[in-house]
Amino acid sequence: MVIKAIESGTGIEQVFPSPLATGAKPASPAEGFGKVLGEMVGKVNSSQLETDKAIQGLVTGESKGLHEVMIAMEKSSISFQFLLQVRNKALESYQEIMRMPV
Repeated sequence: MVIKAIESGTGIEQVFPSPLATGAKPASPAEGFGKVLGEMVGKVNSSQLETDKAIQGLVTGESKGLHEVMIAMEKSSISFQFLLQVRNKALESYQEIMRMPV
């Protein structure tokens, strides 16, 4: 069994390439956080829409699986609660920073 060194090009840089190595401009931390938060809101919204469609399907008789609808409802509820807690923590952090003396 041959174990190659990280310097040989089979290391972590191939799995996770550096943005500077690929020629991409690194984003600022604020842009990165905003992008992640926007993606999270989008995923929660799509989960809510899928749950609404599942409920409508159950009511109209298209779907006969009540358990699937309940699972979808719980998933969307948990994802919304998680997003709400992330927002609350971010808001608390901002307020704490604003209370710091200069």
